[in-house]
Amino acid sequence: MGSLSDRRADKRALISDAAIQVFAEKGFHQARVSDIARRAGVADGTIYLYFKNKEDLLLSIFEESMDIMLRDLKASMEGATCPRERLRRFAAYHLSQVRDHRALAEVLQVELRLSTKFLKDYRPEKLWQYLEVFRQIIRDGQVQGLIREEVDPLIASWAFFGSLDQLAMQWVLAGPKARFTLDAAVDQVAEVFIRGVEVR
Repeated sequence: MGSLSDRRADKRALISDAAIQVFAEKGFHQARVSDIARRAGVADGTIYLYFKNKEDLLLSIFEESMDIMLRDLKASMEGATCPRERLRRFAAYHLSQVRDHRALAEVLQVELRLSTKFLKDYRPEKLWQYLEVFRQIIRDGQVQGLIREEVDPLIASWAFFGSLDQLAMQWVLAGPKARFTLDAAVDQVAEVFIRGVEVR
């Protein structure tokens, strides 16, 4: 039998996983706490032992997902020193998460943006840490003389992420009718950015 803290962590994860499915199916605003509790197999009140409210649950999903993505993104970069290869790996990793975890992608790409708290009051520091991986690629490439000095790492990181984010959004919203594959998106986004920032 696991410890009490293990069991609490398991139940929290169970609720989060249920919420991802319910938010993806019904939408954040239409989903009810009772729907999430039913999917998780717990009493409604149990959810409030772990989360303040439905919005807190949504933001927790974002935080926990970004922790995992940041860890795995860094792992995907291991062994790569060339900025060109690291940019490609960043794009490949990001869009593979969208493809492999579609329900979570729907929640993060669509439902999270319907949260007033997320848009107005929340400081997405985990996302900034995620983008810092890209900025470091740019800085390292500049030190190596492979990326142009005038490229601003901050602007470039938001431009790069914005491209991936918009493609992910379109792919998620289109569903089976998507007019492009995410593998093709990886190749094109990476190539466009590499050609745009590298020393000619």
